[in-house]
Amino acid sequence: MSLPEIVSRAQWRAAREELLLREKAATRARDALNAQRRRLPMVEVDTEYVFEGGDGKATLLDLFEGRHQLVVHHFMFAPEWEAGCRTCSAFLDQVGHLAHLRARGTSFVVVSRAPYTRILPFKARMGWTLPWFSSYGNDFNRDFEVTLERDGEPVERSGVSCFLRVRDRVFHTYSTYERGLDGLGSTTSFLDLTALGRQEEWEEPEGRASSLGAPAGSERVRYHDEYED
Repeated sequence: MSLPEIVSRAQWRAAREELLLREKAATRARDALNAQRRRLPMVEVDTEYVFEGGDGKATLLDLFEGRHQLVVHHFMFAPEWEAGCRTCSAFLDQVGHLAHLRARGTSFVVVSRAPYTRILPFKARMGWTLPWFSSYGNDFNRDFEVTLERDGEPVERSGVSCFLRVRDRVFHTYSTYERGLDGLGSTTSFLDLTALGRQEEWEEPEGRASSLGAPAGSERVRYHDEYED
């Protein structure tokens, strides 16, 4: 086996400090990339998608539950499958408590093409309480490029899409697919994909979140059972 080299504590510390410089540079580069992502233009979603969830029919606007932002996990679950994708399931297992996203005006939902009657027992088997909706019968998956046509057959791929609500208008701001989901699951990792970001004072562009009346950032972090919403 090829294992790490055995060294003294002083040698390890020197090597660690050298790596730390690269880690800090990567953090600064990531912050710059997130700012560039927030500067992406957005496109209005004018298609009237109708989903089915635990409370019946819902529109894309309904999925926001009155919040400013919506993060959708495109979970691979085709209508003819008996169970959802194993990799997507592992991804959902690591998603953090939604109270922290919701406290920053951001809803998180799962959407699959399978009928809700197939989603519901699988969701119960996995023990998930995340809001999950079926897009069966509409073009949501195809429009957001997670159901593709190859050799005349539909092929599923995983993804995450972000939306922004301005009053009753819905805008698509960002999507990423497959390896783009690596490292996602925490509150901050999802917020970094959105147009409003973490809603911290140090983020660029300045003043974006406050212009929509969005909640403040980390100074409002609570225990998840202490949020009013």
